[in-house]
Amino acid sequence: MKPKIIKTEAEYQAALEHLESLMDAAPGSPEEEELELFSILIEKYEEEHYPIDLPDPIEAIKFRMEQGGLTRKDLQKYIGSQSKVSEVLNRKRPLSLSMMRSLHDGLGIPAEVLLQEPGKKLSDSLYQWKDYPFVEMFKNGYFDWFKGTLNEAKVYAEEILTRFFSIISQEKELSLLAIREDSAEYGVNKEEYFGPEKNIQYVLCRKSKENPDANLIKTWYARVLNLAAQETLPEYKKESLTSSFFHDLVKLSFFDEGPRLAHEYLQKMGIHLIILPHLKRSYLDGASFISPNGNPIVGMTLRYDRLDNFWFTLAHELAHVLHHLDDPNIAFFDETEGVDESVDSREKEANQFARETLISPSDWQNWFEDTLDYISFDDIESFARMLQVSPAIVAGRIRWERGEYTNFGELLGQNKVRVQFGMI
Repeated sequence: MKPKIIKTEAEYQAALEHLESLMDAAPGSPEEEELELFSILIEKYEEEHYPIDLPDPIEAIKFRMEQGGLTRKDLQKYIGSQSKVSEVLNRKRPLSLSMMRSLHDGLGIPAEVLLQEPGKKLSDSLYQWKDYPFVEMFKNGYFDWFKGTLNEAKVYAEEILTRFFSIISQEKELSLLAIREDSAEYGVNKEEYFGPEKNIQYVLCRKSKENPDANLIKTWYARVLNLAAQETLPEYKKESLTSSFFHDLVKLSFFDEGPRLAHEYLQKMGIHLIILPHLKRSYLDGASFISPNGNPIVGMTLRYDRLDNFWFTLAHELAHVLHHLDDPNIAFFDETEGVDESVDSREKEANQFARETLISPSDWQNWFEDTLDYISFDDIESFARMLQVSPAIVAGRIRWERGEYTNFGELLGQNKVRVQFGMI
């Protein structure tokens, strides 16, 4: 029989029979060389068509225990508490990735056995729960698919966080660019990255001197993306963002339930409006970016539960959608409350767009110049009625123009936004 690569079962059986006939080959003979060659061909075919199942990981652990004279107590440094060891050995608790690494490093159990994947190796840990606001995330339902307790979630934190952040990992690769305040001036920070993904360019516009942990921004961003992925919206068409669109949107502020109506209006236009409270020390008001399916997302935290802040932040983020998100791989994260005009040019453009969208320059100039010396509550409410917008928008604009943030607080619509989104 002529040696060749075995491709079929019939060829395999024929090769076995031929191999049998060569078993008595004399050492150093041509038949012995042929025996070795057919052995290799048969072994290759068997590896591909008759793979040997990997040993069961629990049985592998028990074998190592027996081999090394180990007790269940000895396993605690690899698996955890006595109860965890018992649950794992009794197959009531699956091995976590952190347990697998400890068992692989400490007892020498092959990674492919623990993972039950031939040839698979254990990679370095991607996520540590202590690097993220894990407890806050758990309590706020970020891991809504996980039904265990907080302590159980910590055991499987790497698996949970890998799944949670996978929606970012699906994005195209881009770098992060952070713009933050250094002393009294704004500057461009060096390139940083949000973990192993390294895949979205973030523009972070800030006024606070506190510099937030990048993991907080990434966490909030991933949650917004996951929430948006649960919504089904019509196709977004940028050409629909006309002056009439913005005019109609701002007119919704005239109604008590304006924020909720704006949410419905934007959804019908194919724009996600996701309300998600900010994470502590992230100092976010709003954000804007493109979802994996191509629809724009405006995220808002309602950190300041005021109507004036809601409408300005919304208009600011929509300015980014209109003017700055032609590249779908950029994301803007903004602190809009009291932001300096000397920031990145795109932020300055978004601020100007927001002011002029909420109140037209001509209307504002004519009215503000006429009432420059003294503005009463009645003046503000009368002007707002004439424009058919919320008095909070007018009052907020006056406070910004004058740099006086203690006046007209009663008109800002304090505590009137979150309630419309079930946050109270």
